[in-house]
Formats: sequence, C-alpha cells, structure tokens
Amino acid sequence: MSVQHLSESTEMYLKAMIEISDHESMPISRLAERLSVTPVSANEMVRRLDEQGLVSHTPYKGVALTEKGHEVACDVTRRQRLWECFLYEHLRIEWAQVYELACSLEHATAPEVTEALSTFLGKPKTCPHGNPICAADGSFTPLDAVPLNMVAVGDTVQILAVNATSTDVLKYLQERGLMPGCEVTVTEAEPMQGPLTLRIEGKETALGLSLAEFVLVKSIPS
Repeated sequence: MSVQHLSESTEMYLKAMIEISDHESMPISRLAERLSVTPVSANEMVRRLDEQGLVSHTPYKGVALTEKGHEVACDVTRRQRLWECFLYEHLRIEWAQVYELACSLEHATAPEVTEALSTFLGKPKTCPHGNPICAADGSFTPLDAVPLNMVAVGDTVQILAVNATSTDVLKYLQERGLMPGCEVTVTEAEPMQGPLTLRIEGKETALGLSLAEFVLVKSIPS
C-alpha cells in the first residue's frame, strides 16, 4: 500500500477513526474523546482532513473516512499492530503497554520495514489485543463481535479483542483477566447505567459500562 507522507497528528486521527468505526460516520465528540482532545481541536483537525479529501464531514451528522482516508488509516494501523506483535512476542513487553509503545514507532516506519516486519512475524492476522491486522493491500477480515456491554445477563461469551488505547485502561482490564481468549459470564447488570458483574475463571469482578464497551466478544455455542 503506498500512501503520501502525512503528519503524525493526521495519522493519529485517521487511525482513531478506523479503530472506532471504519467507514461508518461518527460524531466528532466521540473522536475527540478517543484522542483525549477538546471538541474544538477535533473540529479544526476534521476541517483540515476534509479539505485534504481524507474524511467527509457532514455538519450535525458526523465524520467518516473517505476511500483515500481509509487507505491511509489501514496503513497506519497495520504498522501499529505489527509493532505490537513484535514488542509483545519477541521483546516480552507487558500486554497492557504495547499499544502506546507501538504508537511511538509506527510514524517512523518505512514501507520496506513494515513488510520486513510482517514477514519476520509470520504475517500475523491479529495483534496481541485481538484486533485485525490489515494485509499489505489494505484488506482485512472484520471481527464478528459485539461490545461486552451489549451482552445479556446469564450469557457466557469469549473475548475476541480489546479495543482500548490507554495503558491504564489496558492494565485495569489485564488485572481482571479481561484479555483475548478468556471466557466471561455476565451474572448481573445494575440499573441506571450501573456496572456489570462478571464471572471469570470462577472469580467475580465488576466492570463499568464505559470500559465494557472496549471489550469485544462473541457468543459461545451451547
């Protein structure tokens, strides 16, 4: 995949958009929250990205990646997730830390290095957090998953991926066993947007709905 050289901030915005919803439109406020920036800053950046043809912004409706923007976002995400694999599998960096560390490497990775890294790693399909890695042509298989906060009480599911970016959040989930491959049963859901009570390997833990949204799961056939 060949893309033009773009600023680090531009790449971060486009990557955040594909992490959240791929081609679907989203409120700018959600993008701002994902990147921990103010809505004013996010609006200004979206205006610039729209001018460059990387996003399509419809006032009062939201912003979505264009075909050009999607290509760039896939390329950045590919670099990010390949570095996550290298850091986790070969340098034995803690699972909760690899996302932020990989962010510091992705922007300075030439295409030749990206492809060499992919080959060295055996062309992995997912990163340590379970999220899909784009192929060199930008294609990937989307996860057939739903957020944990949409699971009904009494259901048991398997975690496919964790779509969080903060090391603190990832550490919190890691400490509670909420990692790809784990099975989780929702035993209780408090009313009024209260936390979920989960059973993981015989132990119970509580998880707020905002954090449960980062955990992507699939049903386990009975």
